[in-house]
Amino acid sequence: MKLESPKTTINKSAQETFDFLADVKNFEKLMPENISKFEVLDTDKFLFALKGMPEIVLKKKEAVAPNKVVLGAAGGKLDFSLTANITEPAPAQSEVELIFEGEFNAMMGMMIKGPIKKFIETLVENMPAQI
Repeated sequence: MKLESPKTTINKSAQETFDFLADVKNFEKLMPENISKFEVLDTDKFLFALKGMPEIVLKKKEAVAPNKVVLGAAGGKLDFSLTANITEPAPAQSEVELIFEGEFNAMMGMMIKGPIKKFIETLVENMPAQI
């Protein structure tokens, strides 16, 4: 399964946007309102839970300044990645698109597609105000 968020424009350079997204503690500022738990576990790992959903641990797997930050599942039953692709269409302006990729059986895919799509859209919608 591959889900892509809409691109969002941020009035910061690609490097500033990258620096924000590469620091996992900043993801707390981007979370949806229905977050029930957020905890930084390590410099590159955090745990979060949305109401009615299981806890998910994400670990920073790759960071390529200033264009890409990849988070991946850190343990658990699901294997997936969340990639932030950052471009700089103009000086002091960046665009971010989130891409969620994972391998799930058909039943699981149907159950999580809607909530995951809404989740990544909320993350990008919250970026311009937070970065």
